[in-house]
Amino acid sequence: MSYKGKYKLSFPEKYKGDPTNIIYRSLWERKFMKYCDTNENILEWSNEEMFVWYKSPLDGKPHRYFPDFLIKVKESSGVIKKYMIEIKPKRQTVPPPKPKRQTKQYISEVYEYAKNQSKWEAAREWCADRGYEFKVITENELGIK
Repeated sequence: MSYKGKYKLSFPEKYKGDPTNIIYRSLWERKFMKYCDTNENILEWSNEEMFVWYKSPLDGKPHRYFPDFLIKVKESSGVIKKYMIEIKPKRQTVPPPKPKRQTKQYISEVYEYAKNQSKWEAAREWCADRGYEFKVITENELGIK
């Protein structure tokens, strides 16, 4: 079951973008939004407010990738860092295990993995050019079993 909804800000001054249109597409994204909104060390954040061009390995054409979050954080050392964050299930961050026979589900998972890898490579390049660090956050980092 997919969970989707609008997030209502507690601290709108921290949000960079349209505060009336913050959409979460999973409960994991909603949990991270609440973390960004209420954590005093998150100085600024946005959700899907910008895009990165990437070349799809499926059709060879350019497409737009909208990363889940951009955040500006005051680290425990006092250093200010900027991150691009993608929220994904851990199983989508590794190649799918090859079954004894190819199924439609396996082929779909291979395509999704290849597409994600292309998006994330483009995101890493974008981040390197702009002083950001790219991170994929899974259920492990979110403390979800």
